[in-house]
Amino acid sequence: MTKKLMIWLGVAVGVLLLFAIIGKKAGWISNDNAEKVSVEKVSKRDIVEKVSASGKIYPVTEVKISPDVSGEIIELPIEEGDSVIQGQLLAKIKPDIYVAQVDRSVAAVNNAKANYLNAQSQLTQIVVQFEKSEKDYNRNKDLYDKKVISQSEFDVYDAAYKSARASKEGTQQAVDAAKFMVNSAEASYKEAKDQLYKTSIYAPMSGIVSALNIEKGERVVGTSQFAGTEIMRIANLYQMEARVDVSENDVLKVSVGDTCEIEVDAYPDKVFKGVVYQVANSASSSSALVSTESVTNFTVKILLDQSSFTDMIDVKKKKFPFLPGMTASVNILTNHVYGISTVPIQSVTTREDSTDKADSNKKKATKDKLKEIVFIYENGEAKKVVVTTGIQDDEYIEIKSGLKGDEEIITAPYSAISRRLKDKMKVTKVDKKELYKDKKGGAEVSVEVD
Repeated sequence: MTKKLMIWLGVAVGVLLLFAIIGKKAGWISNDNAEKVSVEKVSKRDIVEKVSASGKIYPVTEVKISPDVSGEIIELPIEEGDSVIQGQLLAKIKPDIYVAQVDRSVAAVNNAKANYLNAQSQLTQIVVQFEKSEKDYNRNKDLYDKKVISQSEFDVYDAAYKSARASKEGTQQAVDAAKFMVNSAEASYKEAKDQLYKTSIYAPMSGIVSALNIEKGERVVGTSQFAGTEIMRIANLYQMEARVDVSENDVLKVSVGDTCEIEVDAYPDKVFKGVVYQVANSASSSSALVSTESVTNFTVKILLDQSSFTDMIDVKKKKFPFLPGMTASVNILTNHVYGISTVPIQSVTTREDSTDKADSNKKKATKDKLKEIVFIYENGEAKKVVVTTGIQDDEYIEIKSGLKGDEEIITAPYSAISRRLKDKMKVTKVDKKELYKDKKGGAEVSVEVD
């Protein structure tokens, strides 16, 4: 009797287990192992597509000033932060050496001119002698032709004539050389005067002295010797630009004229406006050796709207809101659409298109078979839908086709959307906060991406 009872009990337990398995799969019994998901309805909204980049603030125009001549700074009438106008004296180099060079050049010019005049005087004498020899030669040649004088007598006049002619040509060349020496001395004099003039350094443009690298009494090296000493910089701090690096994936979205939102680290609570005015045509690289794995960036220049920071300028106190080199973060607004169907970005994923049953080799999946999909929550199941997307911002992405507009889209957890969810898979809809509770202490986890 006991043996039969044990058999019946075993059969009953087996039936109950089978019923539980079938009931769970059929939904008759609550499925605690179903994937918990949160959902959000498709909504209409405006989307502004942005390209984010970081860089630094610089003046649109900044001139580096180096002296043309070397020497000691004896005058420095300006300070860093001063406003200067074009043509204003910025610094003066001790001119003693260059004054002496001018004096020597003047003496050299006078000496060359004296030599030239002396050569001309000698030429005049030689010409007179040549003319006399030429007349004697011509007269005696007639006598020789008439057999009045002998060959030996004629040879004396012929030799004298040729000698006078050679002296004339040689003296003429000496006069030409003396003239060239005058020209050379005058050129040296002009160069010495130019060097003396360059001991005074004047502002090439109006602006602000943004950097002053020297003090009175220091010695500087002119640009004629190596690179020279950079003594100061003059910048127009009323016109500023942001130079940012944009990756090759985003640079084609950026166009001249795009408006920008600029955040400067020095002003965390203020957003400045700007406009793109230049996009580089070649990539910027900080290294001569660029590997295939390195990131390729393009420099984009953004002109800051002056009206957004004019009220922050205090000329009397020499205070300007931006200093060259300040760090900035920029959002370039590349596109703007209104009233379109959107879903959260994390609800869209890519999966291999499995409609081709004949292709059994899954390892040969190509990009053509990868489709953008979302999962719709429908009657306790996740339904896979292929969609076409458009532009996006930081949170939402446009859905161009594939949805009617009133569906509930599964938006979390992302790990389930990207990997675990399957078409017609059983899911349980819960509040998003419940998805991210700490299993140990029950505390909510702030991270929303698995």
